[in-house]
Amino acid sequence: MKSTRDLKIATIGAGYVGLVTGVCFSDFGYEVICVDKDAGKIDRLNAGEMPIYEDGLEVLVERNVKVGRLHFTTDLSKAAPNADVIFIGVGTPPAKDGSADIQYVLAAAEELASLLEGFTVIAIKSTVPVGTGDKVEALMRKAAPEADFAVVSNPEFLREGAAIADFTDPDRVIIGTTDERARDVMARLYRPFSALGPPTVFTDRRTSELLKYAANAYLATKISFINEIADLCEAVGANVTDVAFGMGLDDRIGSKYLAPGPGFGGSCFPKDTRALLDIAKSAGVKSRIVEQVVEVNETRKQSMADKVLKLCGGSVKGRTIAVLGLAFKPNTDDVRDTPAFPIIKALQKAGAKIRAFDPEAMEESKAHLTDVTYCVDAYDCVRGADVAVLATEWAQFHNLDFSHMGEIMNARKIADLRNIYTPEDVRRHNFDYVSIGRA
Repeated sequence: MKSTRDLKIATIGAGYVGLVTGVCFSDFGYEVICVDKDAGKIDRLNAGEMPIYEDGLEVLVERNVKVGRLHFTTDLSKAAPNADVIFIGVGTPPAKDGSADIQYVLAAAEELASLLEGFTVIAIKSTVPVGTGDKVEALMRKAAPEADFAVVSNPEFLREGAAIADFTDPDRVIIGTTDERARDVMARLYRPFSALGPPTVFTDRRTSELLKYAANAYLATKISFINEIADLCEAVGANVTDVAFGMGLDDRIGSKYLAPGPGFGGSCFPKDTRALLDIAKSAGVKSRIVEQVVEVNETRKQSMADKVLKLCGGSVKGRTIAVLGLAFKPNTDDVRDTPAFPIIKALQKAGAKIRAFDPEAMEESKAHLTDVTYCVDAYDCVRGADVAVLATEWAQFHNLDFSHMGEIMNARKIADLRNIYTPEDVRRHNFDYVSIGRA
């Protein structure tokens, strides 16, 4: 067994999970090599350019590359033999049936099996279905019967836009293994984190794999729940902001993920809720609550488009709509399953012309949207528009000059789909205004 006094780390996948994992571990003093087959991505990283937008990531990369702790390569054979822990952080995109596609996880495991030297921990960071660790282990033992390794589950709990903080100061660290040597290595690896206070929870591999899906499905449930309560508030004349605040004061409930809006998106919640349904179906278990969460979220986008239509008197044909925000949440350029896209497409189908602005996500959006005019800033976006639709709550949208907007817009109408404005403030500037769950 190799010494764990000076652990060396490799990460397979330089996307959101693998890159953040590798960079943050290097900032804790470990020597890290990040591996990715995308030569363009590795070239950009070696040139100091970030392939994703994440606040603080560029600074950490520059700092740790400079001191020689962080390296990027396309060649797994340069990373695997000397590594004590190899993290698999490749994508697990949804298949057509909603299940998680683990082909990239299995391909990475098969490739590295014959490259191992001495005892090595293979830690799966990717979000994978229950039993994936078993498949990885069986595949690797078949590919390299003499290899000495243990496969563990070590799920990530990173929020895009706050991934650095979430990794360096986590709520918890989950490690799924029953191998004592692997447990010792992982405990030593995370010792700098444990010193800060978060608990390290050891469990078996399958429990760890399911825990990740259960956590994301529960958070998605809170979002869909408060969105349904918001609809009820509008119907009965109540205020969802106060309802959510009052609910959140109960520490059994908590205030997080009780913000009503156009539905959840991004790389995790939509994919993971559908994957959990597939896991339950395969196990012969009904998951009725999660089924409804997915359905509520799917119908949410059309109801937001309908809200804009209603604000415009029932028709947007020939009208110009300014959409502020394209990313699924602020502080990221990620547009995967963003609510903004189906809303825009529904409005286009109804005959609207779309102008759009997002501080970071416009380049990513161009591959998914057609017939959209992309603008240089928020005011350029709303110029000449009949209605402004706030779709993503970027900080720079919180303090817009309503007087100036009223002067340059064709009509004074705002659909605030994130409830970032106070109705009284907007209406004081003679805008027709609608928000979520505030009658």
